[in-house]
Amino acid sequence: MENKYSVAISCRSDLGYLEYDENTKMVNIVLANEEAKKRVDDFLHTDLTIQIPHETLHDFTTVTIKPLENVDSLELALTRLWETTEVHVDWSRPVDYVKNGIRSLKDL
Repeated sequence: MENKYSVAISCRSDLGYLEYDENTKMVNIVLANEEAKKRVDDFLHTDLTIQIPHETLHDFTTVTIKPLENVDSLELALTRLWETTEVHVDWSRPVDYVKNGIRSLKDL
């Protein structure tokens, strides 16, 4: 069974997306800006030590995650993506819209 997670991303005016396959733990990053694409790839292949809140914004626990271990870890890592890579996760942009737009540009 295929188990993929996709989300839209952008870097300045470049729209793209990343697609994660939880079965293989592989990520495909589609972004025209090659430098930004490499920063995202490096970020997702590095263990992250981050603080996560609990019941209040004053109650944090430090955890280390492997971003590509599972979808939950990936989503948590993506909340910190902008800080390191300057690539924005477009949580509200429909990823199929972005995928179809990129395919249309390739057909030109």
